[in-house]
Amino acid sequence: MEDRLQWIRLQPARWAHWAPVRGGLQAHALLARRYPNTECFVVEAGTQRAKAAIKSIVKPWWNPAGWGSAPTRFGMPPDASVQMLWANMALHDAADPEALIAQWHRALATDGFLMFSCLGPDTLRELRALYDALGWPPCGHEFTDMHDWGDMLVHAGFAEPVMDMERITLTYETPQRLLQELRELGRNLHPARFAALRGRRWHQQLQQEMSARLADAHQQGRLTLTFEIIYGHALKPAPRLPIQTETVLTLDEMRAALHRRKKLQSS
Repeated sequence: MEDRLQWIRLQPARWAHWAPVRGGLQAHALLARRYPNTECFVVEAGTQRAKAAIKSIVKPWWNPAGWGSAPTRFGMPPDASVQMLWANMALHDAADPEALIAQWHRALATDGFLMFSCLGPDTLRELRALYDALGWPPCGHEFTDMHDWGDMLVHAGFAEPVMDMERITLTYETPQRLLQELRELGRNLHPARFAALRGRRWHQQLQQEMSARLADAHQQGRLTLTFEIIYGHALKPAPRLPIQTETVLTLDEMRAALHRRKKLQSS
């Protein structure tokens, strides 16, 4: 994702990083290096994650690396204030993804751009097949197809959405390590998930079934899981002014319309 920024001409003066702890604090360091001396807004919902982000991102006052750099602000950016919004591995975990996309659209300035990634429908297909074969409730909620994400972006007001995907196979030496990875990645949000607590015998059975069904002879018997990663990029275009007998514009809308007119005349 970060490497794709080299093809984007717009150099943001302000940008926002959405949920960097889940999305990767290493990516934040790469973005800060690509856009030095730019103001950044860091958005984290939970208190613990906000503390982790602050600890990782904010340089101590005695560290020369932080001297003279643009400020990093923790909290929601004002509406139409940032030229780039970066959201890695956040969208598939949202209870109301369309509302989240609309929130991103409000935060971006005109001609700003969105960069995001999320999990796609082929994610955990091996584990889903295992649960289905054993008659258990779903192991995880369903993930949205990339074409549907593109439709949601357009509906929210974004333009020129570009969507693509890749499948990554991860391997694990033991069921314990696999389950640890899943706990770190997220949670089961499916409404039909098992509603109570599982017992020790069920947990033992799960590990036995994983060892038997997920082992791949081509991977030296290691347990395999597929992850579909969806990547998205979209622009926030200038709003279209309604054509009516009488049109009411805000001062900011009037300024933006005049600015666009001047750009067209000069070109």
